Amino acid sequence: MDFDAYQRLAARTAQPERGTLERVTNGALGLAGEAGEVVELVKKHRYHGHDLDTARMQKELGDVLWYIAELCTVAGLSLADVATANIDKLRA
Repeated sequence: MDFDAYQRLAARTAQPERGTLERVTNGALGLAGEAGEVVELVKKHRYHGHDLDTARMQKELGDVLWYIAELCTVAGLSLADVATANIDKLRA
């Protein structure tokens, strides 16, 4: 699946009736929360002796991706363009 297809499909579960400020706020807070869940998995692995739960990691990273796609949609950005620009920046 390409990024633009993902963005279109992810948008089907968004709430477009909310205003821009609400969607941006929800997106940013959701992104932070889901990133925190990823951090928690790493912390439990690193400091509590748990195996790294890669199945849960995949789920949480998927949630991170959903919030990134939502923020892109609200901002009028293409997720594919964001990914391409990031690769270009990393190459520079």
